Amino acid sequence: MGPAPIDMSVTMAFASYPSLKDKRVVVTGGASGIGAEIVRAFAGQGSRVGFLDFDVEHGTALADELGGTGAHVRFEPCDLRDVSALRRAFAALADAMGAAEVLVNNAARDDRHRWEDVTPEFFDERMATNLRHMFFAIQAVAPAMIQAGGGSIINLGSDSWWRAGGGFPAYTTAKAAVHGLTRGMARDLGKHRIRVNTLVPGWTMTERQKRLWVTPESLAKQLAAQCLPDPLEPVYIARMALFLAADDSAMCTANNYMVEAGSI
Repeated sequence: MGPAPIDMSVTMAFASYPSLKDKRVVVTGGASGIGAEIVRAFAGQGSRVGFLDFDVEHGTALADELGGTGAHVRFEPCDLRDVSALRRAFAALADAMGAAEVLVNNAARDDRHRWEDVTPEFFDERMATNLRHMFFAIQAVAPAMIQAGGGSIINLGSDSWWRAGGGFPAYTTAKAAVHGLTRGMARDLGKHRIRVNTLVPGWTMTERQKRLWVTPESLAKQLAAQCLPDPLEPVYIARMALFLAADDSAMCTANNYMVEAGSI
């Protein structure tokens, strides 16, 4: 038997990035899960963080929690499936914080579904939930990044389609398309020194995953597929987001950055 899983984050000394202090960052889907950990990570670097989510309860609680520590964090409620609402929310954050220098396109939902049951309406809603808002978020922030002479855009992908994962075909379709979005926009925006990358998480142990889908059997199967023996926690995804936003990754663009413990 291999070693018992432990929370490695409590034994590690993570990096700080001076270039992220006072950086203006927008995170979509930041109220819970990986998104909330990304918001916390940027706030911990001294960045000025705005985040969007339709989960008003958890979004407000996170903003209050981090605001109480002196962090510069602003929550803007928004259903990202509504492009008009998305545009208003991005404009409100820009008015309050200044133009975004970093965009983390995190929002998504991996609800399980049978391919036999998918209707055109459901498929379109899944694209709106998992893909379409990413493009329009980029469209909202790119003009100011161009004017400023650069920026970093981080699109959250998924290892599910790389691993030929089944049980949610509309989700894997959308997440595969994220990589095309990244590559195309990296070419279009690169001349303005705007970097666009895909951050690819493996199966990450968020509270939602634990509540809905993690069982002793499924976790054991996941750990057996990984090169590393420990469950993947949200903090590790957030740490890669920091790197891709910081000056340290100044020549990184149009690529996939995998954080999946060697499971692909």
